[in-house]
Amino acid sequence: MTNIALAGCGDVATVHFEAVDALSDELGLKLVAVADSNPDAARDASARTGANAYSDLTTLLAEEDIGVLHVTTPHDEHVDLVLEALAPGVHVIVEKPLANELQHARRLLDYLAENPDAPKVGVCYQNRYNASSRELRRLLDSGELGNVNGAYASVVWTRTPGHYTAKPWRGQQHRSGGGLLMNQAIHTLDLLQWLLGPVTDVKGMVSTDKYGDVVDVEDTAHAYFTHDTVVRTSFYGTLTNSRHRAVEIEIDTAKALVELSDGLTVTWKDGRVDRYQERTQDTEGRSYWGVSHELLTRDFYEQLDRPGAFWIGPKEAMASLGIAKAIYYWSDNHTRSTHE
Repeated sequence: MTNIALAGCGDVATVHFEAVDALSDELGLKLVAVADSNPDAARDASARTGANAYSDLTTLLAEEDIGVLHVTTPHDEHVDLVLEALAPGVHVIVEKPLANELQHARRLLDYLAENPDAPKVGVCYQNRYNASSRELRRLLDSGELGNVNGAYASVVWTRTPGHYTAKPWRGQQHRSGGGLLMNQAIHTLDLLQWLLGPVTDVKGMVSTDKYGDVVDVEDTAHAYFTHDTVVRTSFYGTLTNSRHRAVEIEIDTAKALVELSDGLTVTWKDGRVDRYQERTQDTEGRSYWGVSHELLTRDFYEQLDRPGAFWIGPKEAMASLGIAKAIYYWSDNHTRSTHE
């Protein structure tokens, strides 16, 4: 039996509870403890799961025998909690992004480099497990699509002022590390570099077009990436729309136009059209969180006794964090001419 704890009983904790519950009998998992600095949140999570409630991770680790910790706290708390759990030998699954700032993420990477036998750390880029994402990766790797001419991606969603006032850290630069790019679009940034190759050059701009009276982070961004494969990607994201649109990744290749959006559509130049449906799953979580948290969780637990790092670990997670931070850097250091 693997005893599990979760730190951070906010919204996204729901899908972690669901994944552990779904896998508990098959994989021998038991959620025994939850922690949150908000006593009401910890108490509610305890009532829902039957796990013991704590107000901090330090006390939890001292009093419970834990094998794996799930970290679902605000971004600025990720690295400290992961490091605290690793020290006594606890494996960790941490929500994206890896950290709110690159220097904090590097502390974790440095620790893992200095401690090669440290427990495993997995980062929740669960969209890599989507059926459509995996089929697209297979097609690209197989060469069936031919050379890639270019790519486009968009994340066009909506938010309300209440989204930020309910949990102010979401709109605070010093805690979240950013807005749209860090909270919503980072999954798409991860998929782009996983599918098309590491990003070697970034140009982009961010702005706060709608929520400037309640946040100090961006709600809109556009960027232009160059991958190490020489492929270039145009990206646009905003939270100012009146409704959620499906996330889009479009890849123009020599032999087909490929569209990843609520499934995968491959329109071949010879007229054939292949459609791959995405899996569905009942959940209390938000629909745009995707359907693959359980698959990532299963994979992580099944690899605990195997040698080596988990394949979506801190080093992998640095890629999307680095892209987001590169866009901020470019935006801070360049201005667009109003006469262009």
